[in-house]
Amino acid sequence: MKTSDFDYYLPPERIAQTPIEPRHASRLLVLRRNQAALERSHFWQLGEYLNPGDLLVINQTRVIPARIYAHKDSGGRVELLLIRRIDERTWETLAGGKRLTAGRKLSIEGGPAAEIVEELDGSRRLVRFGEPVEPYLQRIGQMPLPPYIHTPLADPERYQTVYATQPGSAAAPTAGLHFTPELMQSLVKQGIRFASVLLHVGLDTFAPVTEDDPQQHHIHTEWCELGQVAADAINQTRQTGNKVVAVGTTSVRTLESAGRNSAPDGSLLPFSGPTDLFILPGFTFKVVDAMITNFHLPRSTLLMLVSAFAGRERILAAYQEAIRLEYRFYSFGDAMLIL
Repeated sequence: MKTSDFDYYLPPERIAQTPIEPRHASRLLVLRRNQAALERSHFWQLGEYLNPGDLLVINQTRVIPARIYAHKDSGGRVELLLIRRIDERTWETLAGGKRLTAGRKLSIEGGPAAEIVEELDGSRRLVRFGEPVEPYLQRIGQMPLPPYIHTPLADPERYQTVYATQPGSAAAPTAGLHFTPELMQSLVKQGIRFASVLLHVGLDTFAPVTEDDPQQHHIHTEWCELGQVAADAINQTRQTGNKVVAVGTTSVRTLESAGRNSAPDGSLLPFSGPTDLFILPGFTFKVVDAMITNFHLPRSTLLMLVSAFAGRERILAAYQEAIRLEYRFYSFGDAMLIL
């Protein structure tokens, strides 16, 4: 297995620059793992592919305005992307600028003083603020849109899911962006249930796989949580023979991280803590029966994850068909349902 096995060419015009309105009007490509044919649909028709008793597992994380700007004591400008909170005043960041060495003092534009306390690999730096930076973020921070989106976002809430309640992510769990309250209510009336988990999206959303062998790639940890209520809902769903449908790769990682610590009888237990789970082809899924996901970047850990679930050849063929049919790709793009 090589990283190049997960490469494909995407015409630039297929990268969605703006979100579609309404959210559930996005297109949906349905891939059934036991059938060769793909089905074309729309996200508002999701209920046609689910049964009463099926469980949709959503990630309630909320994106913080994590991109902030600072100046070095020498005057040079620095861009900081807050990735993960270490303690009350210390954050792991992606830092853009020159000579960002340990001990460098930073003045945050409109915020507290800061200092680089440790150099990590690449552009990662540990930054300690003079006081907690979170109270300043709504005023000084910017929404950290991915670098391939060049069109300014008119409404920052469009980079949040409608059910986002727990601040802490550096990027949105984009598969959930297609849900509207109306669609969720319609699904509940159909007998489809929802369960909530939490995974704060961190560094690997921004870190491509650069190693030739993907198994040599170091995936950074992200914090996740599966509570008792969600664990009970999943166990009940499995007992009745219904599907556990993960909404997005973040929900997949949370569920399968919890699945590594199942009870002796195989039931899922609550889980909370960091996860470094890297899902590659050959992985055995213990919890997830189906997933909703967007179309992912070439050579990314997310493309490798969906390839592990549906087969690399099937996924790459589906992507080629989506390109031919002019589906929209990446964060603000269309969705796939893999059954």
